[in-house]
Amino acid sequence: MEGAKYFNRELSWIEFNARVLHEATRKDLPLLERLKFLAITASNFDEFFQVRVASIKRQFKENPYKTDASGLTPAVLLKKISDRCHQITKLLYGTLTGDVLPSLAVQGISYVPPKDYTSAQKSFTESIFKHEIFPVLTPLRTDGSSFPNIGNLRLTAAFLLEPMKGVHSLKTAITADETNDIFALVQIPANIPRIVWLPGNNGTKQFAVLDDIVALYGTELFPGYRVSETMLFKIARDADFAVDEDSGPNFIQAMEEVLQKRQSSFAVRMMYTSTSRKLLEIIKSKLALTDDDVYEVNGLIDPTTLLDLLNVENAPKFLYPEWKNFYPDDLPEEGTYWNTLRQHDVLLDVPYQSYDPVVKFLRDAAKDEQVLAIKMTLYRTGSSSPVVQALKEAAQNGKQVTVFVELKARFDEKRNISWAEELEKAGVIVIYGVVNLKVHAKICLVVRRESDGMRRYAHLSTGNYNPKTAKLYQDLSIFTSNNEIATDATLFFNVISGYSALQTMHHLYMAPVSLKSKLLELIDREVKQSTAENPGHIVAKMNSLCHKEIIDALYRASQAGVKIELNIRGICTLVPGVPGLSENISVVSVVDRYLEHSRIFYFQNGGAEEIFLSSADWMERNLDRRIELMFPVTDAEVFKTVRETLVLYFQDNTHSHTLQKNGNWKPNVPEKNEQAVRVQEVLYKKYKKRDDTKKSEPKVEFEVRRND
Repeated sequence: MEGAKYFNRELSWIEFNARVLHEATRKDLPLLERLKFLAITASNFDEFFQVRVASIKRQFKENPYKTDASGLTPAVLLKKISDRCHQITKLLYGTLTGDVLPSLAVQGISYVPPKDYTSAQKSFTESIFKHEIFPVLTPLRTDGSSFPNIGNLRLTAAFLLEPMKGVHSLKTAITADETNDIFALVQIPANIPRIVWLPGNNGTKQFAVLDDIVALYGTELFPGYRVSETMLFKIARDADFAVDEDSGPNFIQAMEEVLQKRQSSFAVRMMYTSTSRKLLEIIKSKLALTDDDVYEVNGLIDPTTLLDLLNVENAPKFLYPEWKNFYPDDLPEEGTYWNTLRQHDVLLDVPYQSYDPVVKFLRDAAKDEQVLAIKMTLYRTGSSSPVVQALKEAAQNGKQVTVFVELKARFDEKRNISWAEELEKAGVIVIYGVVNLKVHAKICLVVRRESDGMRRYAHLSTGNYNPKTAKLYQDLSIFTSNNEIATDATLFFNVISGYSALQTMHHLYMAPVSLKSKLLELIDREVKQSTAENPGHIVAKMNSLCHKEIIDALYRASQAGVKIELNIRGICTLVPGVPGLSENISVVSVVDRYLEHSRIFYFQNGGAEEIFLSSADWMERNLDRRIELMFPVTDAEVFKTVRETLVLYFQDNTHSHTLQKNGNWKPNVPEKNEQAVRVQEVLYKKYKKRDDTKKSEPKVEFEVRRND
């Protein structure tokens, strides 16, 4: 990639997952944490192939000679993706089977493959198969003219069969296909636990996996046949479907049709065990897959199902030490927040701080007789969400509750449809997104009647209203009653409800209307104010950077002498450190126990510094095709905290990488005599110290004199 002006988006994404996998290979991390990183990497690649690779394959068919910004045609890109993904897949499963699982075995938690079952374990697994697994299984016949649909990401066992002499079968049963090979497919049930704990052995915990047991005893599914070969495999199918935006009142039905299509769309990738070359060739041919599309695995195909090991009795000793989250010291734990927020803004930094204040903010609003209305956007909120429950309660208490639900949140569509219907039944006004745009902004507005008139309280966030992911994702949000912000928030909700023409907001910047132009303006302002004596300075933290206009603006700023520091967790198509183009730009990435998710943008502005938080990354989809928000940090104390936090992210030298101009990411390690800095640990200790100080402070009590 060296010499290109832009890195390729997909190849950059792959390198992000190589950084995730790097954490799994680190022997200084707890074993089950390493297993988590393996599972995350595997899961990320499942989604990548379903969406991005499927899209490129479609481009290859429709316009094979079109090049992207990095100069690659679809065919060349698919080959590069396959080559690098095969390398990473080999490392992933090599780490799993050659390092993590053997290390767990040393610690008394052992995976036992079928070849190593003891006689007692054979009897146990055979009994489990007969009584609990066999009744659920359905063998599917194949022949020359028919091939059963294999569900997307469904683990499947294939059996190559030979008829026993003197046995006759119905023609409707398993029949020979045109290759004269007889084979059948059995889907591994998703509703049976994949980990099967085996009878104890000297105090150690030993387990088998469901797919091994099905493959081992599969002969019992085919009376009259002998199983000569078996193979386990998993198919990733095209999931890059667009819903019909003009379906109007039938939008939910149209979305459900998209979900159904994912189960039978064209195959993009196959993972398979290396146990049958003949079955591989047959199935590969049936699914029209090439050698570049198939990935051999020696051992367990799906590391994500091994996460059940986190529930074993002694799991905590193989995990990170617990980091508790802390209640913000500038919010009252008892009583409402209204009075506090009238005085100053409050910053929430999850997961170091508890997400409870967001839920409490909504619950208080739901119960407060003076609250008249709640307006909110929801993108991904999780199942059994207290956020949804609070909104339902508010509507049932007579509040005017309006929720903008984004049904097109990929892979969460089914869940979002379900709780959107729940909200409607409770009396909430539900608006199903905006035609042709995803609503990705994170904002809540509460309207309250007070003694001095109507007051509005807003909560703006970089992350989703999801209490579960708030324990794993690092995000920033602000509670405020700033009237100017609240006025813009009101205009924002009016615009996206469809009942208002576009109106100028002075403090909130909305994509795809004004956010990109504001960013370009802010970058250009640094260029104009930059001098040799006092160069401009831009510092930004985000998930991904791949918007060509923004990158070109950053290149121009670098050429003008502006110092640009970027902390990019995932995709980065900007090429740093190129003389005459980007020598003043540096890019680092932090991957650690929490998923870095906040977006923070700092501009020096000639000394009148400005900081913005946002729901948007600097990507085309965020700035051009989604409803997003960027909001300023105006409170002095909040500004100071956010600025200090942002600076910390560039000091990490234990869980960070630096992007080189050739596209490689170099792991950062402390130099000789340099102190090790782990930004997430520094932040945790900061909030812990603050909480300890609050608890150690003596309570101030006043003695009241009374005349008895």
